[in-house]
Order: sequence, then structure tokens, then C-alpha cells
Amino acid sequence: MKAIYIILASCLFLTACEDLDQFPPNIASSGSLTDFDGVLNAAYYYQHGSVTPMAVMGDFRADNAIMLEPPYTEFDEFGPNLTAMEDQFFGPFYTALYKSILSANNVIENSDNAREVGEAKFLRALSYFKLVRVFGDVPVNLEASPDVTDESILVRQPVDAIYDNVIIPDLQDAIAALGTNIVNGRASKYAAQGMLGKVYVQRGDFASAEPHLAAVVNGAAEAGITLEANYGDIFGVDNDLNSEIIFATQISGSVSDEYGFSEFWSWYGGLDTKSLEPLDPDLIAAFDASPGDLRRDVNIDTARMASPKYPQTGGPDHDWIELRLADVILLYAETLNELGTDPETVLDLLDPIRQRAGLDPLDHTVLNTQALVREAIQDERRLELAFEGQRWFDLVRTGTVDEEMGQSINSDYYLFPIPVSEVLASFNVITQNPGY
Repeated sequence: MKAIYIILASCLFLTACEDLDQFPPNIASSGSLTDFDGVLNAAYYYQHGSVTPMAVMGDFRADNAIMLEPPYTEFDEFGPNLTAMEDQFFGPFYTALYKSILSANNVIENSDNAREVGEAKFLRALSYFKLVRVFGDVPVNLEASPDVTDESILVRQPVDAIYDNVIIPDLQDAIAALGTNIVNGRASKYAAQGMLGKVYVQRGDFASAEPHLAAVVNGAAEAGITLEANYGDIFGVDNDLNSEIIFATQISGSVSDEYGFSEFWSWYGGLDTKSLEPLDPDLIAAFDASPGDLRRDVNIDTARMASPKYPQTGGPDHDWIELRLADVILLYAETLNELGTDPETVLDLLDPIRQRAGLDPLDHTVLNTQALVREAIQDERRLELAFEGQRWFDLVRTGTVDEEMGQSINSDYYLFPIPVSEVLASFNVITQNPGY
């Protein structure tokens, strides 16, 4: 039973717009509502549609997983034809997140419950963070009932402005409104702080990231957030909402999912005919370079050339991990290293993660420069977070795409294509990304 049991009635507050999916209209007038918990549940629910596209973009675009059947192979070819994947990936992702945003706007604008508003601001920030990482500039709507006749609201806003005016302020407000304890898997203060730290790291603003990541790392235990003793116990239906999870998009097979294609666990497990053997040999080589690593058998199956990370039994009930403690610890280590902290202090942070993986601490006498520590942290992130939709976005933000992918890739293809249907429906007010 999911902690957030999302009933379909909650989602009736929103429907898809006939022409422009960005701003689906409300069925219920906000003025007629007194309880916004159902609308908030809808904001959580609509995150479902972003999960599998984010997983595929994060791992199949990178060097963790491969597509085997055209046109899906476009994920590995870095050309203009990725737009062919709109119906299955970019369109549902785009639409679901703007539906979540609209639900969140309704709560923020109308609810007098501080907790509800804090959770809604967290979800709105999370939605825009996903959108800008995937598409770059995007339209911004902060109203519950936007004027859909006003074309200006469809104009794509600069990424930096969205960070400065929406994502960061929303997360700051969520931090102020929410408690540290995770209640029923909902957003908490530490979820907002950890995500804000991640946002600052994404922007390369390590000085701003440091206090937020430190607060989570140092305060997590008191809130019951701890590293799982066994890496494999983080994943699988039986382990949803375990002690390491700071925030996850909760998924239940008993509730119809908006996403109507193969889910992330199917893609990773080689259950979709477009990629029956999705495991990239490069990831195998990365684990080969880490002998004795207990994470290997959780992440890769070289006989099936797939990942067993999400057991197929109970697959439709797998939660999607948005943020967990090991991720925050690694981001904190990266942040301290970029701020010039001595290598020994930084590497000490990695010890619990490596110890859980059955590995010895990294040699402080060998990894004694900022550059060497930086590389060690990124290597650790790859193995720790494989098949969690992180790899491509890590490569882009660290500027290591060409180095790690082994080829020179046009930076236009660091982003993904805006759904063509959205461009056409807006009569080109919404513009396409360069290269597509």
C-alpha cells in the first residue's frame, strides 16, 4: 500500500487541453474549493508521466544503456531525428510536468494550508528543474487559471531566469514551510534542501550548494534518513520508501498511469523489443574496473545484457527515486572538492558508500589533487546511481560528454527536442531547440 494513495478522483481537477497541453484548464473553479489536498495529490500524480522519459533520457542517451532498433537508435546517434521519439518520450514528459505545475499553481494560489503550499512549491520547482535540464528554455506559468489567449505565456523563458525566479525561490519557500521528517513519502524540508543543493550544483554555484547539502548530510540521521546497509535493499517494490529515500515519485499498479508505454523498469530489464539487450558494454567495463564491487550484480546482468536493478515481479509498483541520501553525499563531496577542501576530507565522505559496496577507501595519498578527486567522485556517481536516470545529466553539467562518450558531440544535442506538436499548436510561438 502506497503512503500516498492517489485516487483517480483527485486527478479530475485537471484535463488535457484540446490544443495546448502546457496549460490544461481546471474543471473545478478554484473559488469553489475549500480542500486542496486532492489537487495536491494530482500534482504528485502527474509526476508519473515524467518518470520513464527521464529514465530513458538519463541512461540511454548516455553510456549506460543502448537502443537496438531504429528509430530508437537515434538516442545514440546525436543528430536531428530524435524528434521521432516525441509520442513516446518528449511529449508525455512535457505534458505531464505542465499538468503537475498547473495543479501546484492551484494549491499555491488558493490554499491557506502552509504544508500544502510548501509541498506544491516543491513539486513546481521539481517540475521546472526537470524541464530546464531536458529542454533548456521553456514557457513559464505561475497561475492557476492562465489566460490561454495570451500568446506571451507560451514564449520560452531563459533557463537562468527560471532558476532565479521560480525554482530557487520555490525550494526556499518549501524549506521554510516543511518539516524535516518524511511523512507518508511526501516532500519534506530535507527533500527541498537536497534538491536545492542539487540545483545549485547543476548551475556550478558550489558556494550556494554547500550549506544546503551539508544540512541534509549532517541532519539526515535525526530525521531517520540513513544509508541502507545493503545496496540491493534500496530497490524493488518491497523496499519502496526505505530509509535512504529522501523523495520518490510513488507509483502504484492499482492506479492507472498516464504513461501508456513500456515503463522504466521494462526498458532497463530488456523487456521492450526496441532494446532487448540494453546494457552498454561501457558500463560493464566501468564495473570491471571496480573489482569486488557489490553493486555490480544489482545493476548489471552480463548474461542477459540487461539490468536486474528493478525486479520484474511487481514491476508496475516500483517507485521512482528522485533523491536519495547517497546522491546527496556524493554531491556534497563534489561541492567541497570544487570549493578547494583538502582531498582527504572530501574522500572520507565516500567511505560509507564504498564500504557498503564492499570496497576499500580510496587512497588519499594517490588521489591528492582536486582533478583526481573530481574524477573519482564522478566514477563513484556512475556506479552508485546507474539506471537511476542521472548519467547523461551528470555528463552535461560536468562538461565531460565528449570525454566519456568517446566522440565529439555537438552541444546542440545536450538538450532534447521540444515536442513538435507543441511548436505547431502554438503557431511557432514556442520555438524548437537548435539542431532539431
